[in-house]
Amino acid sequence: MTASRNPFTPTFGVVPFVMAGRDEQISNILNALDNGPGDPNLSTIFIGARGTGKTALLMYLARQAQQYGWIAVSVSALPGMLEDIYEQSLEKAREFVSSENQHHLTGVNVGGVFGVSWERSSPETGNWRTRMTRLLNELEEHNVGLLITVDEVRVTLDEMVALAATYQLFVGEGRRIGLLMAGLPHQVSALLRNENTSFLRRAVQYHMERIPDYEVIDALRKTIEAESRTASDQELARMAEASQGFPYMIQLVGSRVWSQHPEMKRISSQDVKRGIDMARNDMRTRVLDATYRELSEGDLRFLEAMLEDEGASRVSDIAHRLGVSSGYAAQYKRRLLEQGVIGERGRGIVDFDIPFFREHLEGMRSSE
Repeated sequence: MTASRNPFTPTFGVVPFVMAGRDEQISNILNALDNGPGDPNLSTIFIGARGTGKTALLMYLARQAQQYGWIAVSVSALPGMLEDIYEQSLEKAREFVSSENQHHLTGVNVGGVFGVSWERSSPETGNWRTRMTRLLNELEEHNVGLLITVDEVRVTLDEMVALAATYQLFVGEGRRIGLLMAGLPHQVSALLRNENTSFLRRAVQYHMERIPDYEVIDALRKTIEAESRTASDQELARMAEASQGFPYMIQLVGSRVWSQHPEMKRISSQDVKRGIDMARNDMRTRVLDATYRELSEGDLRFLEAMLEDEGASRVSDIAHRLGVSSGYAAQYKRRLLEQGVIGERGRGIVDFDIPFFREHLEGMRSSE
């Protein structure tokens, strides 16, 4: 019997076959693209720990934007980001035609297939805002929007501040433009606290929570059945429980279970057991061990002090357990926040943000 293609994608940032647990966010953004300027969801920030599906969601929405008559460009918050946005905008606009070096918009087709064509008019002059304004003017003549997605936002990048400030002006001018951003909670908080990006405080915010089991089960079932295989309700529930609502783990469990006997139409109980064991091992070696090795002795002491609490910890309690000042403990809190290992749950309260890391740390400590 011929083996079926594995439909699961356990790679960070890859769009899965089913975007489980994100229906509300997707619906609101797509409606905003349909509504156009003035819809608050055109300015949105997705906030969550690593592996919660932020990048995949941005990529999915960028792909969908084309169907609504928008050009979508995707960048990460890195040096050169602004020029990358401009160059991608030109490239995206002409990728549907064969002629080269076209910069003047001459035609648009939005209806089943979205296409635009450009021709060079004059050498590029002016600063980034001026060039973007010219580009937006030409797009708007044909009712075409520009959606910008920015992953891993960080306020320490000057270009991030410049983008936010210029975007605010474009919104004020009623431009057909949208900005979707994603980042770790600590980085987003720092961005919103900055007085130069205070405009973004009015952006819609979505916290990427763990996905409920029933939605995980539904996504697993649809993905499996799309390749003409089946799994029982009991086995799907076991897979969902092992995933703990963590998008990366959902794909990892699904992929490992699938690969046990891809030639068989029905996924067995043994396939699920073996696949879950392998996925947990993958999670440990790819994410948990790697994260652990990057931590300093001071980081580890801070995290081990958190293990005394069943849930979230107060930084003041951690400082007391370590016998250090609150200021000293706060330094390590900031380090761990920046690394995405922990997240804030309120003023002076933190908890683990990487799924399974608490259990991993407990295991490492008990083995010493």
